[in-house]
Amino acid sequence: MRLIAIDPAIRNTGYAVLEGDFREARALEYGTLHLPQSRSQSACLLAIHEHVNALIERWQPDSLAIEAIIYVQSHKTAIAMGSARAATVLAAAEHGLPITEYPPSCVKLATVGRGGALKQQVAFMMRAMLHLEETPAPDAADALAIGYTHLAATDPLKAHLFRERKSI
Repeated sequence: MRLIAIDPAIRNTGYAVLEGDFREARALEYGTLHLPQSRSQSACLLAIHEHVNALIERWQPDSLAIEAIIYVQSHKTAIAMGSARAATVLAAAEHGLPITEYPPSCVKLATVGRGGALKQQVAFMMRAMLHLEETPAPDAADALAIGYTHLAATDPLKAHLFRERKSI
């Protein structure tokens, strides 16, 4: 299986392309799409959409995994996060990809073993489990973890552990 995983945000969208299964997953590409504060929100959404489209065209994935909407204290932040997520979902839908979302607690449980794990712990585990040469930046690490969670959730022996996943 090959998949694209996205940790959506207006200014710093984490992305990862993984291949294999959760026992032998390989990171083919990962990073963070950094967009400056000087860029308008609509321009950021377009850039996210174009970046995800380019990843899909380059890697021809089987599916896309994305972080589910999380609780945030600000309505403004929630709207911005939802918009970045929508730009990603739209790109995947245009290509007919199945899209699955995972809540952050589920991703942390699958990668670190605790739903309340810290970002640094997730990054360290992604470096170890994917045999990376260096610890990935936080947003890229989150995207890698989302992808790894999807690989685990689609394994027939582990699928029952991921009741919180949702196809969209």
